[in-house]
Amino acid sequence: MEPEKLMENLSNELAATLKALAKAKTAEEKVQLSIVVKNLSESLGIFLRMISDMMPFEDYEDD
Repeated sequence: MEPEKLMENLSNELAATLKALAKAKTAEEKVQLSIVVKNLSESLGIFLRMISDMMPFEDYEDD
């Protein structure tokens, strides 16, 4: 799977899970969904760190 598509899917799933968390009624539901949110956020963070590590860093100085 393409990295862009994977990141898009992770973002969409994270948004859907956050909406479900907002609607959750019981503490058990909230705990389960918050674990899913944590895992999705960490997964997305891994991709974002990987991309930032791969991008060339240019030092911009004021002229």
